[in-house]
Amino acid sequence: MSIIVTIFVGLVVGLLARALKPGDDKLGWIMTILLGIAGSLLATYAGVAMGWYREGESAGWIASIVGAVILLFIYGLVRSKR
Repeated sequence: MSIIVTIFVGLVVGLLARALKPGDDKLGWIMTILLGIAGSLLATYAGVAMGWYREGESAGWIASIVGAVILLFIYGLVRSKR
Protein backbone atom coordinates (compact mmCIF):
# COMPACT_ATOMS: atom_id res chain seq x y z
CA MET A 1 0.00 0.00 0.00
CA SER A 2 2.94 2.32 0.67
CA ILE A 3 4.05 2.29 -2.99
CA ILE A 4 0.55 3.36 -4.11
CA VAL A 5 0.61 6.31 -1.72
CA THR A 6 4.09 7.28 -2.92
CA ILE A 7 2.90 7.22 -6.55
CA PHE A 8 -0.12 9.37 -5.71
CA VAL A 9 2.13 11.81 -3.85
CA GLY A 10 4.35 11.81 -6.95
CA LEU A 11 1.44 12.91 -9.10
CA VAL A 12 0.80 15.90 -6.87
CA VAL A 13 4.51 16.60 -6.39
CA GLY A 14 5.16 16.59 -10.15
CA LEU A 15 2.56 19.26 -10.69
CA LEU A 16 3.84 21.34 -7.77
CA ALA A 17 7.45 21.00 -8.92
CA ARG A 18 6.55 22.22 -12.38
CA ALA A 19 4.78 25.23 -10.90
CA LEU A 20 7.76 26.04 -8.64
CA LYS A 21 10.55 25.50 -11.15
CA PRO A 22 11.43 28.72 -12.98
CA GLY A 23 11.69 28.79 -16.74
CA ASP A 24 9.57 27.74 -19.66
CA ASP A 25 9.45 23.96 -19.92
CA LYS A 26 8.02 22.38 -23.02
CA LEU A 27 7.14 19.19 -21.14
CA GLY A 28 3.77 17.58 -21.42
CA TRP A 29 1.63 16.76 -18.42
CA ILE A 30 2.44 13.07 -18.61
CA MET A 31 6.21 13.61 -18.52
CA THR A 32 5.85 16.11 -15.68
CA ILE A 33 3.84 13.62 -13.65
CA LEU A 34 6.28 10.78 -14.40
CA LEU A 35 9.24 12.91 -13.29
CA GLY A 36 7.27 13.86 -10.18
CA ILE A 37 6.67 10.21 -9.36
CA ALA A 38 10.36 9.42 -9.92
CA GLY A 39 11.42 12.35 -7.73
CA SER A 40 8.99 11.32 -5.04
CA LEU A 41 10.16 7.71 -5.07
CA LEU A 42 13.82 8.75 -5.06
CA ALA A 43 13.43 11.27 -2.24
CA THR A 44 11.22 9.01 -0.14
CA TYR A 45 13.47 6.01 -0.21
CA ALA A 46 16.72 7.97 -0.01
CA GLY A 47 15.49 10.02 2.96
CA VAL A 48 14.22 6.99 4.84
CA ALA A 49 17.39 5.02 4.06
CA MET A 50 19.60 7.84 5.33
CA GLY A 51 17.50 8.23 8.47
CA TRP A 52 16.51 11.84 7.82
CA TYR A 53 12.85 11.11 8.49
CA ARG A 54 10.39 8.29 8.84
CA GLU A 55 7.89 7.27 6.21
CA GLY A 56 4.85 9.55 6.22
CA GLU A 57 6.46 12.58 7.86
CA SER A 58 5.97 16.02 6.36
CA ALA A 59 9.66 16.27 5.52
CA GLY A 60 8.97 13.59 2.93
CA TRP A 61 6.72 16.00 1.04
CA ILE A 62 9.39 18.68 1.01
CA ALA A 63 12.08 16.22 -0.08
CA SER A 64 9.78 14.86 -2.78
CA ILE A 65 9.19 18.32 -4.22
CA VAL A 66 12.94 19.09 -4.14
CA GLY A 67 13.69 15.73 -5.79
CA ALA A 68 11.14 16.37 -8.52
CA VAL A 69 12.46 19.89 -9.19
CA ILE A 70 15.99 18.48 -9.46
CA LEU A 71 14.83 15.80 -11.90
CA LEU A 72 12.95 18.41 -13.96
CA PHE A 73 16.10 20.53 -14.07
CA ILE A 74 18.28 17.57 -15.10
CA TYR A 75 15.76 16.53 -17.73
CA GLY A 76 15.76 20.08 -19.11
CA LEU A 77 19.57 20.06 -19.36
CA VAL A 78 19.68 16.70 -21.10
CA ARG A 79 16.87 17.65 -23.47
CA SER A 80 18.44 21.01 -24.39
CA LYS A 81 21.70 19.34 -25.49
CA ARG A 82 19.92 17.44 -28.25
